[in-house]
Amino acid sequence: MSKEYQPLTIPRLTWDKKSLTTMNGELIAQPLEPGFGITLGNALRRVLLGGIEGAAVTSVIIKGVNNEFAVLPGVVEDVMQLCLNIKQIVVRSKDGKSGKMTLSVQQEGTVRVSDIKADSNLELINGDHILAHIAPAGSLDIEFFVESGRGYRRAQWPEGVTLQEDDRIYLDSMFSPVAKVAFDIQKTRVGKEIDYDKLILFVTTNGAINPLEALNYAVSVLRTQLEQFLVDTEIPFNEISAPVKEEVTIVPETNKELVLKGVPVELLLKQIDELELSVRAHNCLMNAGIKRVLDLVNLSEEQGLCIKNFGLKSLNEVKDSMKAFGLSFGMNISEADLEKIMREQGPVLPIEDEQY
Repeated sequence: MSKEYQPLTIPRLTWDKKSLTTMNGELIAQPLEPGFGITLGNALRRVLLGGIEGAAVTSVIIKGVNNEFAVLPGVVEDVMQLCLNIKQIVVRSKDGKSGKMTLSVQQEGTVRVSDIKADSNLELINGDHILAHIAPAGSLDIEFFVESGRGYRRAQWPEGVTLQEDDRIYLDSMFSPVAKVAFDIQKTRVGKEIDYDKLILFVTTNGAINPLEALNYAVSVLRTQLEQFLVDTEIPFNEISAPVKEEVTIVPETNKELVLKGVPVELLLKQIDELELSVRAHNCLMNAGIKRVLDLVNLSEEQGLCIKNFGLKSLNEVKDSMKAFGLSFGMNISEADLEKIMREQGPVLPIEDEQY
C-alpha cells in the first residue's frame, strides 16, 4: 500500500530587476513553509561565500627580488604593498583551468591591472585597479600564476625552503567570487494563513560571476551534497506539490491589465490596520480619510506626501509595509473590478455590507 504524503509549498522566485547588475542582485523567494526561510537562507549564504569556484593569483615572480620584504628601485611601493595590491586583482578563468599573466612597464607612470597581458583563457575584471607607481628611470616586470579553487587558501610555500630557485613569491588567495551575502526573513500570506516565510537574499560578487550564476552554482553544490544523505527512494514532493496560485487578473475601466501577485482580494477591502503601521503613519492616513487598503494603494506617492504631517519617513515606512503584501502606491484599482473578481471566485460578502 503506497503512502500518501502531504504536499509542500513550492516557492516562487523573482529577481529585483531594478537592482540587478553584474555584481549585485536581490532574490525574493515566497511563499516558503514556516521556518524554511532561515534554513534555506543560512545554507545558501554559507555555500555562496565559501563554496563557489573562482580564480586568483597564487604566486608571482617579480624581477629583481626574491622575497616579499624587499624594495624595488624606481617603484614607490615596496614588495609587500605590491603583493597586497596583486591579491586584489579580480580574474576569471573561462575554462576553469590555470593560466599565466605578464606585466612589463619600463616608463614612469601608474601601473594598473589593464596593463597586464593574460592568457586567452583568463579575463581581467577590475582593469582600473592600481598595482604600483613607477618613478623616473624605474621599471616593473612581473609574471603572475593563476589557479582555480574554492574559498580561501593560505600561501603554498614549499616546506624547508626559504628562497625559491625561480625567485617565486607565494600569496594567500581568495578564490570565492562572492564578496557579500545577506538575507532577510519576512512573513507572507497564503490565503488566510499569515505565518509563511518570505526570503530576501542579497548577493554581491566581485564581477567575475553574476549573482544568478552564483546562486545556480550554490544550489547545485547543495543538491549534490544532500543527495548523498538519501537512504531510500526520494519522495517525489515536486510531483505531489503545486505552486500557490498567486495571480488574479483584473481588467479595470482603463482597459490596462493589472496583475495582483499574492494579494487576497479581500485584503484590499479591509482597513489599513491590516498593514500594521506605526501610530503616527496610521493616524495621518485616517485623518486624511484613507481608511481602507484600497484607498491607500490608489494614492500616488506625490499625493501621499501632500497629506498633513505625512513626510518622507512615513511614506517609506508605508511602502515597506505594502511591499510585504505585494502592494504599492498608484495601483488604480476600482471597487467594481474587485467586486467582479470576487464574484468569479465564488460567493462572498457584498462590498456594501462590509463595515469600515
